[in-house]
Amino acid sequence: METMKLLAHIGTDGILQIQTHTDFKDKSVEVLVVIQPLDNVEITKIKESLPKHNAWGKITTKKSVQDAISRMQQLRKEIGLDKNIIREMIEEGRRF
Repeated sequence: METMKLLAHIGTDGILQIQTHTDFKDKSVEVLVVIQPLDNVEITKIKESLPKHNAWGKITTKKSVQDAISRMQQLRKEIGLDKNIIREMIEEGRRF
């Protein structure tokens, strides 16, 4: 069993969309959803305390981001990518 606590926002259409990484693959699972409205003060406190994760579910830190940028720059040197492509890759990574 895996327990997660997530923050989500229900849009004006009233639809709750949840996207999260899990180790379960190709399995049926039971999901329990508890909806608790939060005020803005609570949301700010919770967001500040929660770690951020990358697309693979690993926690991102300033060091991990810097390491990724360094690896991209090294790769650019090795295979001769244009500088603009590296910038686009960095911007794409920031969206996660």
